[in-house]
Amino acid sequence: MEKYKEIIDFIRKLYNQPDGFIPLHAPVFNGNEKKYLLDCIDSTFVSSVGKYVDLFEEKIAEYTGAKKAVACVNGTNALYLALKLVGVEANTEVITQPLTFIATANAIAYTGAQPIFLDVDKDTLGLSPQALKNWLKNNVKIETLNSKPITINKLTKKPISACVPMHTFGHPCRIDEILEICTQYNIPVVEDAAESLGSFYKKQHTGTFGEIGILSFNGNKILTTGGGGMLLFKDEELAKKAKHLTTQAKIPHPWEFAHDEIGYNYRMPNINAALGLAQLEQLPAFLKSKRQTAQAYKDFFGCHPDPDSSLKLSGRDVEGSTSTLTFIPEPQNSQSNYWLNCILLQNRTERDAFLKYSNENGIMTRPAWTLMNKMDLFKNCPTDGLENALSLAKRIVNLPSSVKI
Repeated sequence: MEKYKEIIDFIRKLYNQPDGFIPLHAPVFNGNEKKYLLDCIDSTFVSSVGKYVDLFEEKIAEYTGAKKAVACVNGTNALYLALKLVGVEANTEVITQPLTFIATANAIAYTGAQPIFLDVDKDTLGLSPQALKNWLKNNVKIETLNSKPITINKLTKKPISACVPMHTFGHPCRIDEILEICTQYNIPVVEDAAESLGSFYKKQHTGTFGEIGILSFNGNKILTTGGGGMLLFKDEELAKKAKHLTTQAKIPHPWEFAHDEIGYNYRMPNINAALGLAQLEQLPAFLKSKRQTAQAYKDFFGCHPDPDSSLKLSGRDVEGSTSTLTFIPEPQNSQSNYWLNCILLQNRTERDAFLKYSNENGIMTRPAWTLMNKMDLFKNCPTDGLENALSLAKRIVNLPSSVKI
């Protein structure tokens, strides 16, 4: 559709690429990656033991302000382990949001717990504190078990064992309000900060508000280790427990193999951490580039109200159409890493037309994920109606957001 040509031309100019394919989010290796990888190979410590794993953990903890950080093979396993560490078990329920990557729901399912999907806020795209408050007020009761208060779903009679808000596309949700509500109901909070390395809410790094937070370093993230994840802790003893479990729960000994509980082979390899450390050294430059790209998108799309919201968002009228494309900026009180830049179209028909045109013209764009409750494997999970999530999922498009060097 020719009415979208102006947008495609702008993206090509933005990335200084007049023709050819422009990916959604490509990794950039412009620092010490090769140097550290060669050093790692020469050391022969390429697996789960080596200086780069320890140093990467230390540097991530230092950057985020976490007390401790524990590396994992990927973000999904990090989230699963975090849930286990806060006490999530089979036949319990975990509150989360439907607008998320499937790894969030899968990690909950690994524990044997059932997700409860509550609505998101339109400005943050993350779990809505108001939706959370309303659902808890109407659906739970607090009982005492072994002298401890637990929150029970009145309908299913199952305990609510955790809440997992997600910082969607790098935009921080209202995590402080979520934490306050969950504290009132004795529900531990595990932050899915997989996409939000470099994002801050009220000057505090995402993933450091809840009992545990997790990061992802997949190939499409702002910082990549090829594949990898990280757990962020406030509690040093809990971090020590996590590190023990990620290394098969092996009791330290010069030669004997003894294990004191069921453990996991989740330790990040040293060679991946070497790549991550080199990437972390460039993170300030990556973040600066991504914020410049986001500002360019925001300037291009101008400023109009979102027709389906009371929010004031950036928008651009599409020539020859009644639709308005609106840019989603970082929420109030937030500094976003702008992992993936988002626009909203007027409806699903307009969204699909733009996706088709842009991809056919060499510009990789993507819709938001299919809502978790719309998938067969999670279709029977409870929801609260999901008014905002349903609207957003029909309209979101992610634009090319790679770091520009």
